[in-house]
Amino acid sequence: MELKWLEDFISLAETRSFSRSAQERNVTQSAFSRRIQALELWLGVSLVDRSTYPTALTAEGKRFRETAEEAVRMLKSSRADLSSARASTPIVSVAALHTLSLTFFPGWFKRIEQQTGPLASRLLPDDFHNCLQALVEGGYDFLLTFHHPSAPILLEPELYPHLVVGSDELVQIRSAASPDDKARPLPLLGYAKASFLGRIAAVTQSQDEMPAAASVHVNENAMAEALKFMVLAGHGKAWVPYSLVARELATGDVVASGPRVPLQIRLYRNGTKRRSVVEQVWTAAAALAETLMQNGNTTF
Repeated sequence: MELKWLEDFISLAETRSFSRSAQERNVTQSAFSRRIQALELWLGVSLVDRSTYPTALTAEGKRFRETAEEAVRMLKSSRADLSSARASTPIVSVAALHTLSLTFFPGWFKRIEQQTGPLASRLLPDDFHNCLQALVEGGYDFLLTFHHPSAPILLEPELYPHLVVGSDELVQIRSAASPDDKARPLPLLGYAKASFLGRIAAVTQSQDEMPAAASVHVNENAMAEALKFMVLAGHGKAWVPYSLVARELATGDVVASGPRVPLQIRLYRNGTKRRSVVEQVWTAAAALAETLMQNGNTTF
């Protein structure tokens, strides 16, 4: 078994495309395919379901992915650090919503490291669908996401337990320089229909009988950060997490109106991940969450 076979497999698991991975690995597609087949023969199982498009991993492939990633990382770290005989820094992978990767993860992870010691991290900032997929398919150890009852997260608790690690609020904002009155209401800047925050905003808008507003801009990538800057530029009003605009609200650059919708910040784990670093982070996150709850504070 060769190291490049593992690296090929990791690339294929990420791109889900033989042609793209072959290009990434600087080999022909036929050569790349032969190396994946050689790895499967060595293991004695099929790692890739070739009947689907995009390419998907088999159940065995999903389980082996974590082993392959850890083996490659440890081999590379050992090669780099062998001369000084230092242990490699354990790595943990987290898929997080765009906003949480900016506003919550840095401070939270620093507090985790205060309990576990130095850690390396692999962070995937993306929309809810892709982050959820990353967790379920086994590529990532944890999922960091918002939660609200109007947008339930349908994961089996036994396989994907969660902790409430913080809180936020969804607020409707407009630029201080853009008046919003009944005669000339500001347009509502919206999310894509299937987006997580978009669903919560739509429910709030209807339940609280807030004035209807025509949507003139839809952010198809579900990034609240993009809507924030559209608001600052005077294009309309939008629902965004409070943590994302706390500074602008304090300086008066934006104004909040209407109800504030409480959001939980949840950390989900993939229950099949049993590496010691995953257990350490989970234990530290649970202890930190309990301390914050006891103090009546779930924000960072």
